Amino acid sequence: MKILFIGDVVGSPGRDMVFEYLPKLKDKYKPHMTIINGENAAAGKGITEKIYKQFLEAGAQVITMGNHTWDKKEIFEFIDDAHNMIRPANFPDSNPGKGIVYSNFNGKEIAIINLQGRTFLPPVDDPFKKADELIEEAKKRTDVIFVDFHGEATSEKQAMGWYLNGRVSAVVGTHTHTQTADERILPGGTAYISDVGMTGPYDGILGVERETILKRFLTSLPVRFEIDKTGRTQLNGVIITIDDTTGQAKNIERIMINEDHPFFS
Repeated sequence: MKILFIGDVVGSPGRDMVFEYLPKLKDKYKPHMTIINGENAAAGKGITEKIYKQFLEAGAQVITMGNHTWDKKEIFEFIDDAHNMIRPANFPDSNPGKGIVYSNFNGKEIAIINLQGRTFLPPVDDPFKKADELIEEAKKRTDVIFVDFHGEATSEKQAMGWYLNGRVSAVVGTHTHTQTADERILPGGTAYISDVGMTGPYDGILGVERETILKRFLTSLPVRFEIDKTGRTQLNGVIITIDDTTGQAKNIERIMINEDHPFFS
């Protein structure tokens, strides 16, 4: 079984990259499931129902979120009906939406879990404890469990990877928008990478117009973040191969598409 995961999609430049390259990636890698992190998909903060549906129409099966989940207020109107979208499971239980979803491929269920870290991010419930709860639940149905861990600190992400080693098929990090080169299969058969990277502007700073960010650093004055829509673009992701009988990952490969790393079919 192959799972394609596309890292944080940022604004319209990121969406355009998904629409352009997802068919090409499917043709090249032939994934059985595609997961997209969409928490920055609407102008860099949050997601709309229209964008959510566009991702599904483009070929994604599951959309994960993160700390910007609630930034677009209209999400409260559709999230409970968005059966293929999950937000961090360790948000308070009173929050709408869900943090785990099951998807079916060829008669085999796959559990997808979304969690958020607590280091340098707004306080939420313990992601490690929540992971224990959801894995216990998921194991009753499937051994193929995929985790999107949305976190700021590499140490916290690595801790989660080792904590879940051997209990899940993959732990992929999102949020920092910079792809890390530490992809590996942990000894227990869990695929791991600290951050998949972002999909969107290539010439901005984490997707934002670089002049704005430079002004912030040079003056310490508040600025309005705007998505860079004029520069080059990129797509970052991973393709993970999993033994669907054991749930253990066999391979993880980084995907980076930009002008310096052109796509080859």
